[in-house]
Amino acid sequence: MPFSQIEYGVADGIATLTLNRPERLNAFTFTMRSELIEAFDLADADDSVRAVVVTGAGRAFCAGADLGGGGETFNRAGDGNRAGDGNRAGDGDRADDGNRADDGRRETVDGAPRDGGGTVALRIAASLKPVIGAINGPAVGVGVTMTLPMDIRIAADSARFGFVFARRGIVTEAASSWFLPRIVGISQAMEWAATGRVFPAAEALEGRLVSRVCPAEELLPAAYALAREIADNTSGVSVAAIRRLMWSGLSAQSPWEAHAADSRLMAELGGAADAVEGVTSFLEKRPPAFTMKISEADVPIWPRNPYRD
Repeated sequence: MPFSQIEYGVADGIATLTLNRPERLNAFTFTMRSELIEAFDLADADDSVRAVVVTGAGRAFCAGADLGGGGETFNRAGDGNRAGDGNRAGDGDRADDGNRADDGRRETVDGAPRDGGGTVALRIAASLKPVIGAINGPAVGVGVTMTLPMDIRIAADSARFGFVFARRGIVTEAASSWFLPRIVGISQAMEWAATGRVFPAAEALEGRLVSRVCPAEELLPAAYALAREIADNTSGVSVAAIRRLMWSGLSAQSPWEAHAADSRLMAELGGAADAVEGVTSFLEKRPPAFTMKISEADVPIWPRNPYRD
């Protein structure tokens, strides 16, 4: 389907999702939020997609929420039309074109408001396909918190990061209070969030926010090489199940609880076609030819998508 603020394409088993508002440094809007969720729905529904690469158009990954609406950008008590992007209709009124920075006032679960960046982060967390963030430039605010549920983050050496919320008088969002301390530890998470400062890719690597830093021209080739290794050598059903085990395991109460989840999936998949092929191909010294499809696999740990189901 056509998108207006992202680009989505699939080639050779890899989906590429590009934030595409380069003139605004890919600043996050209501429209972008909806299109990102739709794109991940498409990737999950397409059995040919084995991995997703997310990057930004132009010189930024995502500069955060679009602040073109001024001081009322995050005012949920408003009329829903305050946080615009500075575009104006011909009659002088602000155009209600979806380019609002925050859609939290529109999204509720059980009657409670949910921030727009969080709906994207949770959709990425629910992905059945592994997600690789190729952070090509500044990633600030929601531009960095949306990357936290991605499985692998690599950055260009020119990238910069900032959890700037305290400098804007708001709080960390997009479930980053859960994700960030688990990725980098509570002390590092609090240093970045409490100061709100913007820091370079080298510091992100040292703090384990990203797994590697590349020259800018090598970033996408490195991301595609990772995606290609997944697509060419692994069972899609296995990777989806492992992804769910890993993220669920971060909040397991004990290793015994994690072992119960491991064992349940081993029982489900151990006798399935891909397990047979994995062992047979190894013994026959040939590349595996996995045939199971995620869309047809009945694996009990698949997550429900609360924003679609």
